[in-house]
Amino acid sequence: GSPGRPRGPERCLFPAQVSVLYFARSAELAGLRSETLSVPREITSLQLWEEIVKVHPRLAVIRDQVIFAVRQEYVLLGDQLLVLQPGDEIAIIPPISGG
Repeated sequence: GSPGRPRGPERCLFPAQVSVLYFARSAELAGLRSETLSVPREITSLQLWEEIVKVHPRLAVIRDQVIFAVRQEYVLLGDQLLVLQPGDEIAIIPPISGG
């Protein structure tokens, strides 16, 4: 066995590798369609957005319009706490431009 396995609440501090999927405008701004990022397992949706913007600063321009889909559930940017599992898919759904 491996003796260094963390126990108890500390394991939440270990980051999770998640898949971030970019659609439409967000894919244009990020310059790619998907990637794997390492993020804290317990993070608010707004903090998660800020982590992604650190990697792709150009995404900041769509901040006010963007929606996440985490495991196919829509999440608005805000202080809602997400508990991420390794391998979770986080889709970035930009505004659908109409008109």
